[in-house]
Amino acid sequence: MIRFGDFALDDSERRLWRGNREIKLAPKAMELLVFLAERPGAVVSKEELFRALWPDTFVGDHALTVQIRDVRKALGSDSYIETRHRRGYRFVPRAARVEEQEPEPVASSFTPPQTRYARSGEVNIAYQVLGDGPVDIVFVMGWVSHLEYFWLEPRFARFLRRLASFSRLILFDKRGTGLSDRVPIDQLPTLEQRMDDVRAVMEAAGSKRAVIVGVSEGGPMSALFAATYPERTQGLVMIGTYAKRIRDTSYPWGPTAEQRNRFIESIRDQWGGPVGIEDRAPSLAGDAAFRSWWAAYLRMGASPSAAIALTRMNAAIDVRHVLEAVNVPALVIHRSEDRCLLVEEGRYVADHIPGARFLELPGADHLPFVGDQDSMLEEIEVFVDGVSHESRAESVLATVLCCEFIGAPASGSRVTLSEQTLQEIHWSRGVARPAHDGLVLATFDGPARALRCSTALLRQGTRLGYGVRAALHTGECDLLGDNRVGGRAVEIASLIHQRSDAGEILASSTVHDLVAGSGIHFAVAGTLATPHYGREWQLYRVLRAGGAEK
Repeated sequence: MIRFGDFALDDSERRLWRGNREIKLAPKAMELLVFLAERPGAVVSKEELFRALWPDTFVGDHALTVQIRDVRKALGSDSYIETRHRRGYRFVPRAARVEEQEPEPVASSFTPPQTRYARSGEVNIAYQVLGDGPVDIVFVMGWVSHLEYFWLEPRFARFLRRLASFSRLILFDKRGTGLSDRVPIDQLPTLEQRMDDVRAVMEAAGSKRAVIVGVSEGGPMSALFAATYPERTQGLVMIGTYAKRIRDTSYPWGPTAEQRNRFIESIRDQWGGPVGIEDRAPSLAGDAAFRSWWAAYLRMGASPSAAIALTRMNAAIDVRHVLEAVNVPALVIHRSEDRCLLVEEGRYVADHIPGARFLELPGADHLPFVGDQDSMLEEIEVFVDGVSHESRAESVLATVLCCEFIGAPASGSRVTLSEQTLQEIHWSRGVARPAHDGLVLATFDGPARALRCSTALLRQGTRLGYGVRAALHTGECDLLGDNRVGGRAVEIASLIHQRSDAGEILASSTVHDLVAGSGIHFAVAGTLATPHYGREWQLYRVLRAGGAEK
């Protein structure tokens, strides 16, 4: 009989009790527990476990990870089985179970990872790297963050260290927050710029592909990144997230505009204290130490004005029509009683990402490191262990520009226009695509860049004596080879182009919804019905797109 904590394991009869209650385990999980428990304190390699559990069968790491998860669930804590990456697993018997309300403190010998900086354009983005696992994870915290304050809260530190136990974990502060460069309030990062910052951090950290883990407000950007850069995204995990921040008839779970305004007023009046703690961490809302840490974390993460500007910007986000273009493995996790973002919002996200798995966990805490973090971490570990290392991107999310130069100006200007057009597309990080009927077709990895490019093309065409009309739509593009693209996004951009007049740039609602905070202004310009796709698109006339972002 092996005893640990309040458990008793009969290794001869293969039975497990906790007190007087017997705990049932599947045969493989029971064999795994017995094998580890009979070797307390020893690191057991994966090869040893494969030989013990599947002596005559070839199985992958994923099968072993599932059994580890099932044993941890049965024991109610991961504290008995430690992951030692690149080495194996270790059974660590303890005198008593470690309860969630008494989290393990950060070990005194643990030194938080060094903060480094990546260049994203002219902005410095602070990042850290921890762990040496076989898969990279980019952790995207929501709202505001501060890398070094992550490690001052034991629960948060434990959460991150556990992620790093099965990955190489990459953390960063988005521009305007934490240790990254502060920027003017009117230049806080759009979703497009935040994707640029993620790419810059990945490149600085030497990461070619990663699982993107987005928390709360970090979720929409993570989904947009996964859809836009599937070749850089090994998998997507979204925790306590949403697709749209303001309620309407088609999305009835978000807060109303009035509720958002009241929250903004609370930021204005109470910043410096634990703003929003009752909804984000209700189980610790009365804990003095946690309240003090949360207040300091927010203060160090952003100024009151920046926090308000970010909240307003987030309220304009709508990625509902991006979700269908996510073509990487996806896991959406949401707690059933989340007060900050309703569980229906997470379910909506999972329902609209092809093949996504939705995991609903009990609890009311919105912050993933508060409450039962072990159940969440176990599922993330299993997911990360099972994602493919190969990229099979056959389609990407892109903003399609369909532009036409009308008229026959002075001789020789056609060559000049062609050269300038290609140069402008290149400057805006776009890709010119083969087109017909004298059209200019290009794709961009960001809608703001596409809008600014279209404005520049309109100006240069007008200067050379052409009439110019353009249309933009963001959606899923099929990669056809020979630099060609097709699919729904190209077709819809073409239909919008047919509705445009000379001197006009029309954009779909998907483009409009993704450029919150970019300084681009629009006017409503009617609707476009697309019966073939079963929906109607709101159209917007571009009024001002500002200077080009290089």
